[in-house]
Formats: sequence, C-alpha cells, structure tokens
Amino acid sequence: MKKSIWMPVSISVVMLMAACGGGEEKKAEEKASTAETTAPAADNSMVADVTGKGKELMAAQDCATCHKETEKVIGPSFKEIAAKYPSNPENIATLADKIISGGSGNWGEIPMAPHAGISKSDAEEMVKYILTVK
Repeated sequence: MKKSIWMPVSISVVMLMAACGGGEEKKAEEKASTAETTAPAADNSMVADVTGKGKELMAAQDCATCHKETEKVIGPSFKEIAAKYPSNPENIATLADKIISGGSGNWGEIPMAPHAGISKSDAEEMVKYILTVK
C-alpha cells in the first residue's frame, strides 16, 4: 500500500525536475543579454543612477509646486539652473545648502522656502539630478 502512494509522488517529482531543468543556464544567459543591451555607456552610468535617485527624492518633496524641468513657474526651471551652474562639487554643495536653508535674490525677489528636513546628502542628490536637465 505504501509503495502505491510513493510511486506517483516520485514520478511527479522527477517530471517536475525534468521540466525545470536547464532553467538556471537560461536565466543566466537572459541576464547577461539584458545587461549588455540595457547597460548605459560607461561615461553616463553614474549620471543615470544619480538622476533616478535625485528625481525620486524630489518627487517626495514640494519641488514641483515652484519648479518644472523645462519651464519657469514660480522659480526657475531645472534647465535654467543647469545652464547657470556647471556640475561641480562646489556648485552641488552650494545649491544643496540653498535647498536646505532657502533664500532669494539669485532668480528674482520671490524667496525659496527652506527645506530644513532634507539631509545634506539627499539635497546633493537632488542637485545632481537638476544639473543633468538640459
């Protein structure tokens, strides 16, 4: 009686293993193929990572109330900011501080509200994204 129960189970397990066999090799080939076709160029790989993170951080804030990527709203567009400030460590630090502390005068009389709850590193990621908008 016990043999009759285990035989169908054993056959099912063997068939399942056979049906799934070779899957690891296929998955590895698919991953390699995908990596080759979707990997950014070596000089843009860092920008792509920063762009995604900075853009995500900004989406969680109120930035879109006053700024758009290519058109002026209340504050300058990201494109205007990127044209005025070259992407270098000094500008990234300065603009990150401006996001955190707020201010006015660089783009007109309307002040930018401070965002004291944003960490320096997150503000820098946001600035890195802004400076990629062309």
